[in-house]
Amino acid sequence: MTVLVCSLKVDIPQTIPAGGYHVVRFPYADQSYDDWGMHTAVQRDGRAVTSWSTDDRSGLIWPDTTGWATLTALIQWEAGDYRELRDRFVRDPLGAYDSTATDHRPPSPGMQCFTKQHAMFVRPDVPVALLVGHDASASRKLKLAELKLAIHPA
Repeated sequence: MTVLVCSLKVDIPQTIPAGGYHVVRFPYADQSYDDWGMHTAVQRDGRAVTSWSTDDRSGLIWPDTTGWATLTALIQWEAGDYRELRDRFVRDPLGAYDSTATDHRPPSPGMQCFTKQHAMFVRPDVPVALLVGHDASASRKLKLAELKLAIHPA
């Protein structure tokens, strides 16, 4: 049985406003791996992304098939005056917004580096994304992020 994988990485810092959750956006060039076309500028619902760095739709992965999936993320924030850092995986983040695997974390000294993993069912008509948030006094930079989806087809 083939495992379908999409592995995204962004090392261009993204400014994340304080408060709420925000979709992590990923470029379409220089992706680590996307042989099944789950992260393309022209998306499964027919909409097109013209600027990955400003359009939250660039953070969507559209599963290629229905199946049991493992989502993995790496998140690195710049140092800041945080009391809490937040992250979650979300099904349909720009529509129904079904969140799962929500973590609220206290900061550690220096740069904030986290990994997370979660498993869930996915299907082609429902995109998934990584969302992050913080409670610092001002916007802060997300320095590096990765989002990986591995689907074991049903």
